[in-house]
Amino acid sequence: MGLEKKQIEEERLRLMVFKSALELGKKVDEHLLDMYNLDKDQYTFIVPIEENFFQDGHLKVVISGTTVRGKDMFMLTDIGNYSITYEMHGLINHTSPNDLIAQLKDGIGACNSHTKSINIIMPLLYNGRQHRKNRRENLSCGQTLHELDMSGIKTFVTFDAHDQGVEHAVHNSEFDNFFATNTILENFINDLSIDELKKLAFIAPDNGATGRRNVYLNSFNSKYIDKEAGSFVKQRDFNKLIDGKSPIISHDYIGKQDLSGRTAIIIDDMISSGESMFDVIDELIKHNVSHIYLITTYALFTKGINKFNEYYKMNKFDGLYTTNLSYIPKEYEKEKWLHICDCSKLIAEIIYNLHNDLSISKIMSDKSYPIKLLEKKFENEEI
Repeated sequence: MGLEKKQIEEERLRLMVFKSALELGKKVDEHLLDMYNLDKDQYTFIVPIEENFFQDGHLKVVISGTTVRGKDMFMLTDIGNYSITYEMHGLINHTSPNDLIAQLKDGIGACNSHTKSINIIMPLLYNGRQHRKNRRENLSCGQTLHELDMSGIKTFVTFDAHDQGVEHAVHNSEFDNFFATNTILENFINDLSIDELKKLAFIAPDNGATGRRNVYLNSFNSKYIDKEAGSFVKQRDFNKLIDGKSPIISHDYIGKQDLSGRTAIIIDDMISSGESMFDVIDELIKHNVSHIYLITTYALFTKGINKFNEYYKMNKFDGLYTTNLSYIPKEYEKEKWLHICDCSKLIAEIIYNLHNDLSISKIMSDKSYPIKLLEKKFENEEI
């Protein structure tokens, strides 16, 4: 067994990493130690905690063996991690977003107001897709943000919020919405061939994804790239409600009809079951695209990956690029079509800048990096 890692007493930075985000949190810790030129074998910024789930269904977070007084605490949680189990009344339960939100609030309470500041990093925003009130229903995302805001946190950090308007629920804290675009595109551009990159079609699977599509579209502003843009409109049967949604009747494509020889990139913030993506893939094939790639910040795979495997084996799509910002089962990682982009360094940079009162503007809005990668790739090809 190795020696227990030590806290850095002269540095006020601390991480509270919940089990739901433990693998990601350890990588973030290592990047931060590199930034501070500290030995990763000896030191850690991670505060030791106990996460207790009791038989009656209650839970408790306990900070053990250290002090957090006067520290800048950054709490990292993944409310999409359903792999953690606990026993209640003899039954095995998997953690839900509701369990992990309750755990986060308990972690805040465990600090007992002793910290200098509390900062929440919740990449996958709790109930983030339920951002509008259409009927007699609660805006639970906004309510949760308001409760966290009122608990005295300094900063709330999320990634690719489905609707940035949810920040209106936060009045006393800073709300920062980041994008993993550069991290994803670094992997994407390095992986694809020159021929695949020359002619691109950027596709929004529905109206709500057009903004994200445009972000990626503008990240390829290079003389080497010939670009097209298109989008799909969902036609729904509003007389029915299945699994809480009106079923989709059809996806209608709007854009240049002949996409011969182009690499299509379908872009969205998350893939849930994937059914909409499969419809879009089938329709794009009719427009003669040469390759199809999917890019999404969160691949939730709520109905598993069997159909993705089927489509890949039928050569209907070439790959899916996503992040490690939310839980993906280990057994899925071996699939050749699945490319998981590591965002731990990005999170570490955000924490470092927030902790040291440095600007985060470049981290939030730098679109030059993918273009530089493209230019370098094509120029090396010419040489």
